[in-house]
Amino acid sequence: MAQKILIVDDEAHIRMLIEQTLEELEDEDVEFLTADNGETALELIRNELPNLVFLDVMMPKMNGMEVCRRVKKELGLDHVFIIILTAKGQELDRQKGQEVGANLYMTKPFDPEVILNKAREVLGL
Repeated sequence: MAQKILIVDDEAHIRMLIEQTLEELEDEDVEFLTADNGETALELIRNELPNLVFLDVMMPKMNGMEVCRRVKKELGLDHVFIIILTAKGQELDRQKGQEVGANLYMTKPFDPEVILNKAREVLGL
């Protein structure tokens, strides 16, 4: 059964960059899903149950923190590993990420190697 990675960012070039970074995982039976806003992301998480989510914070319709909070606290989907990817790297933002249940908090610009290695680790590849 294919594992799923959801990439959520309102900027198309960032979604593409993350997908390109992870594309070698397709050989390992990993499927990619993308969303450009928080509402779509929440719907996809609920319906597709991805193993891993790369989640931007500042997005239209619903921000990443709220998506994360709903997934972890309301839907109780603890097995969905959420990595918050954001340009906001202040300690307060990190704490907020932890409060809403994010598994990991990474700042942009990110190192593609770190993203790929983390995805491999989370998916057990």
